[in-house]
Amino acid sequence: EGWSPHGTDSVFCLLVPIKPPRGHAFHLELGAAGEMPAKNCVRVELECMCTRDQGVENVLCLLHQPEEGLSRNQVLSLLGTLCTGSYLDVEKIARWFQKLVRSAWREMPQSRLYTMKVLPSSRSCKLRLTTASGRSLFIEMVFGVQRGDSDIFLSSQTKEGTFTPSTTWAETYDVAEVKFFRHVARQAPRDTSHLKCLQLCAGSLVGTGFSSDALKTVVMHLLNTIPLSSWRRRELLMRLQDIMWYLHGCLEEKRLDHFFFGNENMPEDVILPPAFQAAEPINLFQCLLQDPAAHAKALRDFEEV
Repeated sequence: EGWSPHGTDSVFCLLVPIKPPRGHAFHLELGAAGEMPAKNCVRVELECMCTRDQGVENVLCLLHQPEEGLSRNQVLSLLGTLCTGSYLDVEKIARWFQKLVRSAWREMPQSRLYTMKVLPSSRSCKLRLTTASGRSLFIEMVFGVQRGDSDIFLSSQTKEGTFTPSTTWAETYDVAEVKFFRHVARQAPRDTSHLKCLQLCAGSLVGTGFSSDALKTVVMHLLNTIPLSSWRRRELLMRLQDIMWYLHGCLEEKRLDHFFFGNENMPEDVILPPAFQAAEPINLFQCLLQDPAAHAKALRDFEEV
């Protein structure tokens, strides 16, 4: 998106789309919208790809081969390598991808300029590239399965500190968010300061209970309501004040609406599933309604900031 809460451009997160190979199909089994923790799964099924009805050589697919041939091929197939039962397994995909990256790196000429280390991760592929001068670049590749033709994905990445079964995928809006910020960049004046606002506010909230996702949601709502011509650098302090007061109002009301659910003011180039447009807004601060102690702490944290 062009900003970092840590004020550095040496950390990159990439989404690697996972698509079914020939002869397989993905079927998304989705939990309730906004459900925490997520209960989304990706079921993998064999598809008939026989050519016997196409007037060419009589070739049978995995689904219709004799049992002995089918069992042999299944071991080599997606079902045998990356799934547990019939469901895509995040941890198996991560191990397989990490092994693939190590193998590919050894064959690349660039490997002589950098040293690469695959860092421990059970649900992604984390890399540290180090130059001869000692400068490091960190890359995290997470895996995603697309929801139809939309910009919404099921992601291997989950919140830190929460246990998630290896066949469970979390819904991610990262691609839609990036496309929204690109839309803003195209429409805004050259000296627009919205990314600097994000970075400064995120830095001030480090160590509190506020997530960068909540802050980003606040800024996206404001970008949709405050004219982009009012986000110039000379108005930076005013926009910072708007962001913090908007967040304070959400805390007092114990409500922060998800940006992509039930939002009618969405750029056309951000593609959402049809169900999102008709959905009721999802309250990202629902936990504050249910836990008075958490609400009191959030207000104290805000006052300290």
